[in-house]
Amino acid sequence: MSRWLFDLGNSRLKAARLGEDGRMGEVIALGHDESAFADALHGLLAAGGRGGSACLASVASPVLTARVVEILAAHFRTVSLARTQRRFAGVRVAYAEPGRLGVDRFLAMIGAHARRPGRQLIVGVGTALTIDLLAAGGEHGGGLIAPSPRLMRQALHHAAAQLPAEGGEVGDFAADTADALASGCDGAAVGLIERSLRQAALDGAGEPALVLHGGGADALLTQLPQAVHAPSLVLEGLARWAMAGSVPDGLARSRIAAC
Repeated sequence: MSRWLFDLGNSRLKAARLGEDGRMGEVIALGHDESAFADALHGLLAAGGRGGSACLASVASPVLTARVVEILAAHFRTVSLARTQRRFAGVRVAYAEPGRLGVDRFLAMIGAHARRPGRQLIVGVGTALTIDLLAAGGEHGGGLIAPSPRLMRQALHHAAAQLPAEGGEVGDFAADTADALASGCDGAAVGLIERSLRQAALDGAGEPALVLHGGGADALLTQLPQAVHAPSLVLEGLARWAMAGSVPDGLARSRIAAC
């Protein structure tokens, strides 16, 4: 019986098959701001026939999440929705109300902890820039949320249309507007990450390992050469969730279940 994993973000849906051994297949990304998104997702899943199960992690709007669930329900016997919880797979969330922590950040921590149970600073670069400190024992030390470089560019373009929303080369000091924007926005993200690394080291435990994930991580790697690049870290965490069999028996038989 086939199993699939789906990570629904604010701009893309990432999907991968999950093997019986817990390994993910090829990761496929679909932009959901395109008119052909529904057809593309149906087409991706059509070859598998009817049956199997899907586990979805979503930080998208309730409307878009419901739309994706509807499409998945047309192809899978069971569709499960991942939710943040206080403890899972050795990770313990710092939030007093764990449900307020985005499920993408939660699953990224699970994925990172499974990769290497050491002290880590986990940075997601998508629509938002998210930073979470994870102790070697799995304790979440809290985190930060800021606009990603892409969102900074879009916000500047929205406020001042003459400023281009994309393009430019990153450098120390630019002699061109597009280059200045690229350098400033990427530099702001890198500066926050570097500050977070320094702050994390003040407790005497040393600087944590740096892990970058998300669609915008590639652009920051040259400025953060020490970083480990894990582009599909949320799906990796979701795979751990699915393999743990975290759906209660009474819910697993339902069309939609919280996993």
